[in-house]
Amino acid sequence: MKAKLSKFNFELPKELIAQYPADERDEARLMVIHKDSGKIEHKLFKDIIDYVDDGDTFAINNTKVFPARLYGNKEKTGAKIEVFLLRELNSRLRLWDVLVDPARKIRVGNKLYFEKEGESEMLVAEVLDNTTSRGRTIRFMYDGTNEEFYASLKRLGHTPLPKYIGRQEEQLDKERYQTIFAKNDGAVAAPTAGLHFSKNLMKRLELKGAEFAELTLHIGIGTFRSIEVEDLSKHKMDAEFFSISEESAGIINATKARGNRVFTVGTTSTRAVESSVTATGKLRPAEGWTNLFIYPPYDFQIADALVTNFHLPKSSLFIMISAFAGSDLMMDAYQVAIKEKYKFFSYGDAMLII
Repeated sequence: MKAKLSKFNFELPKELIAQYPADERDEARLMVIHKDSGKIEHKLFKDIIDYVDDGDTFAINNTKVFPARLYGNKEKTGAKIEVFLLRELNSRLRLWDVLVDPARKIRVGNKLYFEKEGESEMLVAEVLDNTTSRGRTIRFMYDGTNEEFYASLKRLGHTPLPKYIGRQEEQLDKERYQTIFAKNDGAVAAPTAGLHFSKNLMKRLELKGAEFAELTLHIGIGTFRSIEVEDLSKHKMDAEFFSISEESAGIINATKARGNRVFTVGTTSTRAVESSVTATGKLRPAEGWTNLFIYPPYDFQIADALVTNFHLPKSSLFIMISAFAGSDLMMDAYQVAIKEKYKFFSYGDAMLII
């Protein structure tokens, strides 16, 4: 039977989309779902330690969000424009794939000027190509080293909060829209399940005998893109770069071999590990691009437990966790979450599926 998009729809009250994170990372609420019994518990995130055994492993995504949103002006007219950096195409030529808004005003050949209020530094870019209705290829005109160029981008850029967070970035977002284990620049959105881990909680988990296996998956703008087809087998995911080291693969394979569980932290970590499985069900080290779209029915090879946030209806993220826990159980759990006023999306509360 074909999986249909409409099966993953539900009414989400707008006021449940979190606009700010919890005061403390590990004190967001945590809904615990027991797959076998259907039992639902209501906890705080730091209580996750009660569900972890000595020898279990957390697969965590160490991608780092870069300040991908630039605000600038068009030459001559001075019209204000927003440029969202999607990916670097060529570091030597400083070519980037971007989204522009308002797109109708940005044509091939236009020059765009970026500066920060009260600062003398300016970056200039030229529009080289139209890629989609909002997509453009631009070239930054910069003579310095790559290190200096990236430093300029970071100074001029803004934290790319999702549009669902209906406010301008604030100082707190620089820290809170980043996991504490973020280290590899490249994401335009945070791996949000990881935002709940504090240094204190990670230390307590280590003392209990849990291990952490780091991997990288750079989240692209496709994570927010709507699915436009009813038949999910026809949906194509945007490709995202991922990397799994030999060391992390070894930790995860050893965990499975001794009968312990692998907790994948977030849909991004889950996609990464499920994109690199051998015929014998082992995780293999890998570096490359994945466009894996996980929807029911799906046989998970690596993930035994899943830590995730609450997602939007009809999103690829909600569909993935439905594949993991079962569609009916997830729909029931989300109705409970709405009734109990859990907070949804990037800065929202968390769920543990075991």
